[in-house]
Amino acid sequence: MTTRIAAILLPLLLLAGWEGYCRWSGIPALVLPPPSAVGAALWSGLASGRLLPHLAVTAAEMALGLGIGCLVGFVAGVALAEVAGLRRLLYPYVIASQVVPKLALAPLFILWFGFGMTSTVAITALICFFPLLENTLTGLDRVDPAKQELFRMLRAGRWRTLTRLKIPAGLPVILAGLRVAVVLALVGAVVGEFIGGRQGLGASIIAAQGMMDTPLMFALFAVITALGMLVYQATLLIERWLLSRQAKG
Repeated sequence: MTTRIAAILLPLLLLAGWEGYCRWSGIPALVLPPPSAVGAALWSGLASGRLLPHLAVTAAEMALGLGIGCLVGFVAGVALAEVAGLRRLLYPYVIASQVVPKLALAPLFILWFGFGMTSTVAITALICFFPLLENTLTGLDRVDPAKQELFRMLRAGRWRTLTRLKIPAGLPVILAGLRVAVVLALVGAVVGEFIGGRQGLGASIIAAQGMMDTPLMFALFAVITALGMLVYQATLLIERWLLSRQAKG
């Protein structure tokens, strides 16, 4: 109970301290707006409906990039885990694709896919790809050898061993990769909009910066944070549901 009260009071105290500092120090709102100004900008954007289309675009880019990146990452992880020769051949190139900063690749994606949603989804998918691949590899590699030997003794084929033993055993690790990918998906969507987006929360931040509207920029940061927390909590619920079903099965 005490922890819950502290969790509620702490952000209220931080906001009050922020508001008091802005009012008493005389710092310009252009540099650091008070929470009251940020709240007013947020309410204005939501009440007028201006922010909702941008929120929908960012959420759609995040969902598409996350879905594509995780699907490809999971399938690639299974393939590399099951075929040792393929893993030795391709894994160094996978690592090479990840060490290159995504911002450096953004101009190429814009050249290939143009401005707008497609290039942003491509950047997001590339960012989400690696956590699922790496965690899938790790999860499948950590299956108990004794259980694998039991499946061999029962003459279970590779597909049956994969679907009935390896993937269920590695599911907690794979889902941990999904949690990481969810966080990175929002980062990828917003960063992609910084570079080549015409709509979305990231593009709105760039527009607010151009208008020197700092309260609106902070309001957009708050919307991005709320969206990320909502999706992350939804991912946790899905993870608990899947693991509980696995435990019951």
